[in-house]
Amino acid sequence: MVPQLTISARAELVRRTSAAVAKAIKSILACRDPGGWPIRLSMTFYLRDGVPISVGHTVGNAMATLKVEKAEFTVLTEKEGRKCSIDDVVNYGTRFVSFFNECHNAFAGLTRLYLENLRFRESNFVSNILVTCKQLNYLGFFNCDTEDWITLQVEHAQLIELSIVDCRFDMVKLTWVPKLTWLVFLFWITSRDPPLALGYVPLLEVLRLSNAARSLDKMLKLSTFLHETSIRDLTLGFQCEKIWVQPECLTRRQAYVFQQLRILNLVKIPEGYDLTWTMFFLEAAPSLEELYMTVWEHPCEMEMNQEIRREQSYSENKGVEWESPTSNFKHHCLAKFILVGFQAKDYMVTHVRRVLKAAVNLQDVYLYDRLVCAKCQEKVKIARRYDALVRGMCPGVNQPIKFPCTNEDQRAVQKRMPRGIGSLAKIHFLPSNQIRAEHRPRIAVDSLGAIED
Repeated sequence: MVPQLTISARAELVRRTSAAVAKAIKSILACRDPGGWPIRLSMTFYLRDGVPISVGHTVGNAMATLKVEKAEFTVLTEKEGRKCSIDDVVNYGTRFVSFFNECHNAFAGLTRLYLENLRFRESNFVSNILVTCKQLNYLGFFNCDTEDWITLQVEHAQLIELSIVDCRFDMVKLTWVPKLTWLVFLFWITSRDPPLALGYVPLLEVLRLSNAARSLDKMLKLSTFLHETSIRDLTLGFQCEKIWVQPECLTRRQAYVFQQLRILNLVKIPEGYDLTWTMFFLEAAPSLEELYMTVWEHPCEMEMNQEIRREQSYSENKGVEWESPTSNFKHHCLAKFILVGFQAKDYMVTHVRRVLKAAVNLQDVYLYDRLVCAKCQEKVKIARRYDALVRGMCPGVNQPIKFPCTNEDQRAVQKRMPRGIGSLAKIHFLPSNQIRAEHRPRIAVDSLGAIED
């Protein structure tokens, strides 16, 4: 068992580690030959004491005298995001601004920058980062904001990857990012459309969107949102709450945005609701090859208090209805269908049958049991002490497990699926602790909620 550190002990460990990092960097760079091979600098350090400025000056000097091919800063804070108070993030933001202002030379040459738990007093400071760090290929923000909610205009010639997770901006506009190929935008707080506008992003291929929608939140029409993109890999997360994607009957012009889509991952769909709406994606994306769906009630990420749910307008009905206008629709490219959280219930069996019928060249269907999370199990144990309240708050918590574990049960389920369809797809039943290696990156995505074996 790993001993738990007290706050003071952890702070001292952070101080010593950061100081050691700064000393090691100086020592290594001092021995480099200015005319030698290009070097790569990748540094992770805590925003504490004078260490960041010391590291920044050292890196800035190296950029002026050595051939630096890549330079990366991962700037961490002593407290984790959920443990940070407002005073903490303001304090961290002030420290970072001092670091940034002291080390412009280092930031001007960075190719990768990750920041967390920062609040900036100046509303234009995030824009200053983009202006100064002209060489960035990757920029990541976690739990960052400004004192006044702002519209962040992103214009950057070199940026390839952008990650904005749990940040509070009124709007993020990707006005001109010609090389951007990879975008993560998770957890927004607004009752309108996502506070994200995709401008000139002609190379965007990978998109991750996730949010816990409330009853007042508008449904998102993806055909409008993605109107000038060519997404090939799309992940949509629902955080076990209301479905916020509007299934559409697409015109030929609208359908163009889905022509390049190859991989679709629908994460944390709420349990117990009809899944027919997901067929919209099959009809909209004729080139889709892999479809992942995770159905999960995840109590440790959900608001479980019924009173708070009412006050904050969480939806009691999380599902969405949709009926395809196309009868006997056929999809010719889908080869793999992975459904995580499968239970032998009518609505799930019916949906698998629906996919088998439509996807005429489907090769494999992987049906995994419900995911297991150690934190959820503990939360459920506590919640069950107040059983009457729990039943009203989280219908999935106390549901009996209906995964077909035995060969007999699996054969019974299979008989309910391909009857009269003629599908040749092989159906695999697997427990959640035996997720195949090629599926795990899609299922256990840290930014969308990692699973625990």
